[in-house]
Amino acid sequence: MSTRYPFTAVVGMDDLRLALLLNAVSPAVGGVLVRGEKGTAKSTAVRALAELLPAVPVVAGCRFSCDPASPDLGCPDGPHGTEPGVQRPARMVELPVGASEDRLVGSLDIEKALSEGVKAFEPGLLAAAHRGILYVDEVNLLSDHLIDHLLDAAAMGSSYVEREGVSVRHAARFLLVGTMNPEEGELRPQLLDRFGLTVEVAASRDPQQRVEVVRRRLAFEDDPAAFADRWAADEAALRERIVTARALLPQVTLGDAVLLQIAATCAAFEVDGMRADIVMARTATALAAWAGRTEVTSDDVRQAALLALPHRRRRSPFDAPGLDEDKLDETLEEFKGQDQEPDEDPEPDGPGDGGPGDGGPGGGVPPQSDGPAAEHSPAPEEASSPAPSSPSPSPEPAPQGAGSGERAAVAASEPFRTKVLSVPGLGEGAAGRRSRARTEHGRTTGSVRPRGSLTKLHLAATVQAAAPYQKARGRTGPGLVVRRDDLRQATREGREGNLVLFAVDASGSMAARQRMSAVKGAVLSLLLDAYQRRDKVGLITFRGRAAEVALPPTSSVDAAAARLEKLPTGGRTPLSAGLLKAHDVLRVERLRDPSRRPLLVVVTDGRATGGGADPVALAARAARLHAADGTASVVVDCESGPVRLGLARELARELGGTAVTLDELRADSIAGLVRDVQGNRKTTARRAA
Repeated sequence: MSTRYPFTAVVGMDDLRLALLLNAVSPAVGGVLVRGEKGTAKSTAVRALAELLPAVPVVAGCRFSCDPASPDLGCPDGPHGTEPGVQRPARMVELPVGASEDRLVGSLDIEKALSEGVKAFEPGLLAAAHRGILYVDEVNLLSDHLIDHLLDAAAMGSSYVEREGVSVRHAARFLLVGTMNPEEGELRPQLLDRFGLTVEVAASRDPQQRVEVVRRRLAFEDDPAAFADRWAADEAALRERIVTARALLPQVTLGDAVLLQIAATCAAFEVDGMRADIVMARTATALAAWAGRTEVTSDDVRQAALLALPHRRRRSPFDAPGLDEDKLDETLEEFKGQDQEPDEDPEPDGPGDGGPGDGGPGGGVPPQSDGPAAEHSPAPEEASSPAPSSPSPSPEPAPQGAGSGERAAVAASEPFRTKVLSVPGLGEGAAGRRSRARTEHGRTTGSVRPRGSLTKLHLAATVQAAAPYQKARGRTGPGLVVRRDDLRQATREGREGNLVLFAVDASGSMAARQRMSAVKGAVLSLLLDAYQRRDKVGLITFRGRAAEVALPPTSSVDAAAARLEKLPTGGRTPLSAGLLKAHDVLRVERLRDPSRRPLLVVVTDGRATGGGADPVALAARAARLHAADGTASVVVDCESGPVRLGLARELARELGGTAVTLDELRADSIAGLVRDVQGNRKTTARRAA
């Protein structure tokens, strides 16, 4: 068994360590979501936590970790007797991003279930994580159907496996811990809300602290066992403190004054639902127990709010998570002690009272020992650097070419709900919500012989395949005699996510403030739609003399919105350069991810005034390249005014796609409904002839 990096050897990152320890003290807090840039030891800290958790009593031989004091009455391995249980270490189960549904929830032997009536069930990762930790690295990249199962298990505390009338249920209560890099995309709001606490982490900018990180990591890699031994005493002390805090937790008092502060804080920040209030109450109680106190204080409430509310107050996918600390302090002060009697004079109870674990707001910040490494170098500072709330966009390039007439960026207009733009045909890409595709989930459209293990049985087709051979197989009873060759896999049709590549005209002809504001609002609306439909997005802009990739294809719609916000305008319109750049990007993406079908969205008024001696002809030739590749496309026509040239619609014809005006893009528009991006097949066929 490999040696894990010790938790107490992690340098800095006080908020992350505190959030993990609070969940170790009180699993009811509901887990932690760790957001941060790559290379910040997020996974290292989470994996190290498992070594600190107390052992778990389980029923001997039970694959579902039933508690001998109160075994699950519906356990598939039950019923259990009254014999004493055995102790085993707490588990941390890792869910890979590419895991199958059967690996997560478990699988049934359908052949035995049909022919013998036996529920042969192989438990999955949800069963293994029961009464432990379920850790998902890069949780924002997890497939939608796996997220659905996680949501169900987290909500009900149990997992159900249903296959053609055969059901198995088992308990699945676990501590959900996830790590993610926001640059690669955000989480669905439903899953985001299931994490009790959230923490933003970033690498320290203090040279001394960075030196200490490197020194400890190199020492660990040189001799993991020796390094772990050097930190064994600190690990044992922290493990004992967790046990002590767990024992103290039931004695902690949550007064009415504190509850009022919690409710007022959640109301002030307009969080959705009541889960935030409950999580804050549990977190504040755990903070008090961790500090060795039996009464929750205002400092505990403040610290709990900083951990439990940032990811719940987001009003839009493009809003960065965070909390206004001045507003938080004002709210806590306003409602401090409002239910106390006038003659009450409670003794102060806070971080300065010298109680156990004192060392920060509410006594909650865990102490970090300098440890053995202090013998060789100065100890790093305790405080970690503040984490950015969202990935910082790269600076916009300078104006291209002299005399480009660049104008400052204007704000986008209010986003709106757009009509559905989808790729025609039937794809096989990653699960999403945009275009039709063959998927693991959706409506059943037919059946095939299974390749590998059977996951979705087509019952009627299986019975039809087995029926002609019942006499030859010697069937005598009511049961159907089924062989492996009789089984049929259901084929299903659902929805896939696409690569939506935006090519935005930022030339002088688009530079009118009101017009560009409306254009940015439309693109922002399409980005919001892409976020909701689980697409990858990319952004190309063209102006002056050339085009540039403002954002390579990514799952981070937030990053695209940030680039769009700072987009300046001015100069000529190199339309051909924008289309050629889009062609290059799509060519590379087809090699990287051939199953993900692209949708090109060109936002322009159709005018071409740069890029060669005959810019209009060059733009038409570039558009025909996309048509030849079969790329689905739509042109958002931004032309305005009483006299319109119809250049954008001509561009759409060259692309083999569809043109739609800004007004027609709105879902509530009375114009023709844009459902699919249908190619102009007659035009394409005529050119081919």
